[in-house]
Order: sequence, then structure tokens, then C-alpha cells
Amino acid sequence: TFNYTSAVTHYSVPEELEEGSVVANLAGDLGLDVKTLIARKMRIEAITNRKYLDVNKETGELYIVERIDRESLCPAKTSCYIKIEAIIENPKRIFYIELEILDINDNAPHFRRDTIDLDISEATHAGERFSVSNAVDPDVGSNSVKTYHLSESEYFTIEIQTGRDGSKFADLILKKTLDREQQAVHELILTAVDGGMPSRSGTASIIVHILDTNDNAPKFEIESYQFSVMENSPIGSLVVRLNATDLDEGSNSEIIYSYSLYTSEKTQETFNLNHKTGEVTVKGMLNYEDFRIYDMEVIATDKGASSLSGQCTIKILVEDMNDNHPEISIKSFQSPVNENIELDTVIAVVSVSDKDSGDNGVVDLHIPDNMPFKLRESSDNYYELVVSEPLDREKVPEYYITFTVTDRGSPPLSDNETMTLELLDVNDNVPQFSQSFYTIRVMENNAPGALLSSLTAFDPDLHENQYLVYFILEKEIANTSMSMLFSINPENGNLYALKTFDYEIEKDFLFHIEARDSGSPPLSSNVTVHIIIVDQNDNAPVIVSPWRAHGSVVEEKIPRSTEKGSLVAKVIALDTDSVHNSRITYQFLQVTDATLFSLDQYNGEIRTMRMFSYRDPRHQRLVVIAKDNGEPALSATVTIKLSTMETAVKAFSDMTEVPLEYDIFSDLNLYLVIGLGSVSFLLLITILVTIVLKCQKVKPSKAAAPCRNSVISERNSTIADSTLVSNDAYWYSLFLAETRKGKLVVRQPVPKGSRYIVSSLPRGTGLTDTSDSAASTL
Repeated sequence: TFNYTSAVTHYSVPEELEEGSVVANLAGDLGLDVKTLIARKMRIEAITNRKYLDVNKETGELYIVERIDRESLCPAKTSCYIKIEAIIENPKRIFYIELEILDINDNAPHFRRDTIDLDISEATHAGERFSVSNAVDPDVGSNSVKTYHLSESEYFTIEIQTGRDGSKFADLILKKTLDREQQAVHELILTAVDGGMPSRSGTASIIVHILDTNDNAPKFEIESYQFSVMENSPIGSLVVRLNATDLDEGSNSEIIYSYSLYTSEKTQETFNLNHKTGEVTVKGMLNYEDFRIYDMEVIATDKGASSLSGQCTIKILVEDMNDNHPEISIKSFQSPVNENIELDTVIAVVSVSDKDSGDNGVVDLHIPDNMPFKLRESSDNYYELVVSEPLDREKVPEYYITFTVTDRGSPPLSDNETMTLELLDVNDNVPQFSQSFYTIRVMENNAPGALLSSLTAFDPDLHENQYLVYFILEKEIANTSMSMLFSINPENGNLYALKTFDYEIEKDFLFHIEARDSGSPPLSSNVTVHIIIVDQNDNAPVIVSPWRAHGSVVEEKIPRSTEKGSLVAKVIALDTDSVHNSRITYQFLQVTDATLFSLDQYNGEIRTMRMFSYRDPRHQRLVVIAKDNGEPALSATVTIKLSTMETAVKAFSDMTEVPLEYDIFSDLNLYLVIGLGSVSFLLLITILVTIVLKCQKVKPSKAAAPCRNSVISERNSTIADSTLVSNDAYWYSLFLAETRKGKLVVRQPVPKGSRYIVSSLPRGTGLTDTSDSAASTL
């Protein structure tokens, strides 16, 4: 059986005591002996709650075995109790214990929502009240929510209210009119504070969204715009994107763009306005030269219930594009012109233009640099083409003048036009021969009328100014006109010989030929022509030494005691042909004893190769041939019969001079002087007879052809007969021919015999002429 005690032991403890905390001395309060608690098996039993308490059997103290949270144990109650039973065995007794859990301020106030959203129209009047959710605090009494605080705000404040249950809550009150466009959202902080010591608090965010009303009209950034657009911009090109703004939101801020009634139809036809985006694009072709400025007025209207609108004006300037090529117009042009036109003469007048503006319309006119013309600006956009350098048709007969006009745009455009300027010929060029001096070689014995050469001149002029006529300038040589010797074709300059020339008579001619054009006045030039007669081998050599009085056999006598190398005879042959054809060589044609005599092939000297012996015949026959160098060669022969004498006459010495230590009037020298004197006498008689015969001939008429000497003597002055003295006694017969002087020079012995005289004889004495080179060295 149990012994129940009706009395209830009451204790009070604050919540949240730590485990092991002593509540009271239960054994003492119940009057129990602490020493018997173990034996009597004292224990604690929870009646309605968890077992939060227990008893220490050794000390009898009631202590906390689990932390007690009053708010969890007794939620939403102002008072909270834990009821337990203390049970003792032997005898068994039950004690009722009531433990009051006192509240401590261990909980802060909190709001059911951390964020409170409120939507308030911007048209709400000041003083309007708005409810917000209140804060809760699990604590009770003074530890519960006591008051509220609102963060500082220009527009809002709070008013604290007390409910019937004593709970505290706050109302949000509008202090002044809201403006969504100025501030669309207001963020407030509401703080709930309890009455605990120390106090605790909790916060919540109040987000106030200002609801829009259509109280703002659309507005452009500026009231007047000005834009530029290039002409010829493609259709659809964006000119401007208008952006009107409406501070409202939603449909109140949706804008529609449109043209006002003040926008012209041409502008609306040229530019398109997008009603939704406000984009202004090119709708028609833009041409700066047709229309340069477009004005438009655009209205922006919102979609509010009571719509509002704003407007702006737009000026669109069409910028010039370099799309027009400059133009050239030749107002006057003079062609053809004379090549001797004066400097600064105006040839053409040219005008230039460009429809563009600015630099695009500024043009420059040019012509090629390498032309004898220049441009001179006469007035605005007018230029004169004038002659800047002398013109010469013979160098450039015509000019292709290209006028190039270029504007100063970027990139520049240009145009050009070409005109042809033809030059008329003026007789300003003298005929020119290809050579300044013509040397024409003519072979002697030519046929009369043979073409010698073609002497053609060139005249760069045109037409009659270049038609040339050729003349031989008259010149007389020894009473003979050149036109009697030569003829020239007046049309083509072909030069012909009218007679047959003989080199041995005429060797050259010098005269002038004139070429004259047919201009007005005519111009002419002349050229010197030198005709050289070329020799042919048409003259055979003539043997002039040793002298042959009759026939071709010469008889000579020499002593048999003549020493080796002694001069026996000297054969001299003359050829009147030119140097080349008159070069003579000598050879033995026949010889009695080839071992006895030698013949020098160049000077014709015959010398002994050995002394005579008693076996050698007394008469030796030598046949010598003199041959010239022509093609074919011509020759002459001489036969020398040598007879040996048994005398002590000494043989002729060499050509080399030896000092005469013996008497010059020895027997041998005496014989030589007598012999040479006889020969010279005979020769002189022959010459005198010939001269007499010549003088008795009838003189030729003036119309007759001139003699051979007359033509030659015109170029070379007559040289008087000269006398040459030689120191060589062995050159006993020497003839010199001076063909150009018309003289034949013959060497003759002087009376004393120690020297020889060379006399120059006139032609026609019966002796054959020789060339210049035929004369031997004295």
C-alpha cells in the first residue's frame, strides 16, 4: 500500500539551467533522513512531462538532469509547471512536487516573414495607413515584444497598436506623396524590441513598390536634332534612331512615334519613320544637287489610359558626295596652225565645271607636261591654251592634247577630252645632204654618160617646200666649164660623167653641187664633190736607160779586168701609171752566162758576180725585162751586148760616193764625159725640134676640148723648169717624171763630167710620162 501525502511541495526555477544544477534540498524539505534514502530506494517519477529532474540519494538534493526550455515545454503559455512524484520504499510513501519554470529573456522577437512587400500607388495621399505583420516573441510577460522601430524614411513612419491580448503591432503611415519616377522602390527596416533585460530585438524588411500612374509624358533628349546623311545613301540606310523616354512604366511607358502635321509630304516620301522603334531610315533617293535640307517633326505618344505625348524637330542635312564627274567644254579651237606660230598665241578656250559642292566641286585642269603649251586661267573656270615653246612640224607634225580635269574630292573624280592640233608646214628647213663632203672615185677610161653617184639631199618640209632641184655650180678650169665634164639630174641628184677621163692627164676635180627646194622663198645648200680618177694599168713601162739610139739593142764595152761586184750597166724604166701600177721590177730574160752577171730586181743594176776569165766569151748578150705591178702586168725589154776589152780601164764604181784621191781627169772619166756630152747633145737637139713642131701647130678653138695639161694645171700652178745637181757620177742617166706638173725631168751630164744636171722638160717632147713615184732618189 502506498502512503500518499496530499500536500504539494512547490519549487520555482528559471529555465535553461544547466544539467546538474540543484533545485532544492528535497530530503530536508520532506523531512526525510538522508542516510536512509538509499536503503529506502527513493526515486523521482515524471507525471506528465519528461523526466527533467532527479534526486541525489546521498545528499537528498533535487537537481536538473536535462536542460529545460520553457518555450518548448509550455508554448504560448504565460505559466509553466513540471509535476513530479518522489517515491520512497519501506515504507512506501509518495510526495507530490510542482516545479514552476520561470521565463527568462532567451528569445528575441521575430517576424513571421523576413520581407514584407507592399504595393502603394504613387497617387496615394499622405496619411494613408498600411498594416504590416507584427513580430512574435516566445517569451512572456515583460520579455515579450514591447515596441517597434522603423528605419529613417522621408516618406514613411509607424504607429504602434496594442491588441486585446496585449500584443503589440505597428501600422505603416505615408507621410508625403510618392513619386515612382523619382524612386520606384522604398526599402524600410522594421525592428521589434522586447522588454527583457537586456532587451532583444528582431527585424524585417519592408519593400514598398510604388505603383505607376500615367503622370509623365514621353520626352526626347533634346527638342531639336540635326543629322547629316550622305547623298546616294542606299534605301533602308539608318539616319537616326530616336529615343524618347517615359518615366512611367508598363503601358504608360510604351511609346508610339509618328510624324506631325507640320512634316511635308516630300520629307515623308524621302524618309521612313518606324512607329515602334523610332528609327528614321532612307526611303527615297537622296540627291544633294536636287534637295539639300529636310525638316520633320516627330511626336512620341505613350499608351496610357489618358495618353500623353512629347515632340521634337529634326533637321536632316544631305551631305554632298563626290558623285558628279567634272565636265570639260572646249569653247573654241584653232587647228591647223602654222608651225611658226608666235608664242602666247591662244589655241583653244576651255571651260570646266562640277555640279558637286565644296572640295568636290573644286576642279583643276591639266595638260601633259611634255608639250609646248600651257594653260592660262582667263576667268572663273575658263582657261586659255597658249603656245609656250616654239613649234617644229618636222619634229612633231601634230599634237594630241589631252585635257584632264580632276576635282578635289575624296576619292577624286576626273574626266578628259583629247583634241588634235595639226601643224602646217613652213619652209624653214634648208635641204641637207647626208655628207658634208663627197669623195667619188671614178675609174679612168670610163664610158661617157656613166653614173658616178647619187647625191641626194633631204628636206624635212612638206609638199613644194621639200621638192628639191639639183645644180652644178658653174666653175671653169682652164677655160672648161664643169657642166661640160659632168651632168646632174635635177630631180634625183644622179651625177654622170660626160667624157672619158685619163688618169695620166686628169687626176681629180673639185666642184660644188647645190640643192634648192621649191618653197617661197626657196632655201638651198651646197656640198663639195671631189672626183678622184682611179688609175688603170694602161701604160707599159718605158726603158729610158741605157739610151738606145736605134732599135732595142745597146752595145757596151767593159774591160776584162773588171773586178767582182763592179757596176756594168743600170736599166731604168719609167711607168706613167699610178704608184701601185708603176712599181717596176727587173729580171733577166736571157743571159749568156748566168754565173757572170747579177741583176738587182728593184733598181735595175747589173753587176759582175766574178772576174772575167780567159774562157769567158768576149761578147755577152743580156736581155732584161722591166715589168710593172699592174693586173695584168705590162712590160718592156732591152738587149745589152757587152764586149770585153783588153785594157786597163777600171770598172765603174758603186753608187756609194768614194773620195776621189786620183785625178778626176783620168782617161776613164774623160771617156765618160765625152760619152755623156754626146748623148745630152743629141737629146737637146731632139727636144728643140719637138718644140718647134709644137709651136707650128694650129691653136685649138675655144669650143674644142681642153688639152690634157690645161685641166691639170688649173689645180697645180705651173712650176718653172728646175735644175738639179747630183754628186753621183755613176747615175749617168736618170729621168724624173712629174706628171702632176706636166713636166718630164731628165738627168743630163754637165760639160766637165763630174756632175749631172737634171732638167725639167715640157710634155709632148716624145718621151713617155712618168708618175710621181717613178723618180729615183738623187
